[in-house]
Amino acid sequence: MRIWDLPPTVLCRQHLLGEHRELHAIWSILNQNKKGYRHHPEVIRWEGALRALYKRHDMLVREMERRGFQHMSPLDRSLAKGARSPKGYVDDLTRQRLLLKAKGCQCSL
Repeated sequence: MRIWDLPPTVLCRQHLLGEHRELHAIWSILNQNKKGYRHHPEVIRWEGALRALYKRHDMLVREMERRGFQHMSPLDRSLAKGARSPKGYVDDLTRQRLLLKAKGCQCSL
C-alpha cells in the first residue's frame, strides 16, 4: 500500500492506476472505520488529513484523464476534512525515487 509523494506525471501507467486504487482503499478505511490495513504506516499518515488525500486524488484523476482514462470513482468532497498535508512521509522523496527506479518500470524519473 503506497501513496507516492511524487508528481503523478512521472508515474507509469501501472503505478498511476495502482496508487489510485490504493488511495480509494485508504479513503474507505479512514471514512468507514474499516479494520483491514488500519495500522499500516501509509494509512496512519493520512489520518486527520482527508483534505490532503482528496487533493492527491484530484491530481491523480487529472493525470489519468490527460492520458485518456475515464475516471468513474469520485470521492465524496463533503468528507474531505482535516489537514492540508499528511503526517510526513513513509519514505522521503529521494527514497521514493530510488524505489521506483529499482522497479524497472516506465516511470520517468
